[in-house]
Amino acid sequence: MIEKHVRINITLPKTLDQELALVSKELNDKKSHIIARALTLYFDELDTLIADNRYKKLKEGKSATVSLVDLEKVVG
Repeated sequence: MIEKHVRINITLPKTLDQELALVSKELNDKKSHIIARALTLYFDELDTLIADNRYKKLKEGKSATVSLVDLEKVVG
């Protein structure tokens, strides 16, 4: 399945733009493709950080789990 793309504008520090240009040239790839791949990798890392944070809160008693039975009652 081909994913639809959207156009956005971003502002980067000059050093990041220069590094992006070098990588783009080296890989013969568009800057937008490199940024998209980098964000995908970064979001994977954030998923891990979020999971670790949720586990920490659960361990500290600041969060609770919901049983499947209770969830099914709510969801139906």
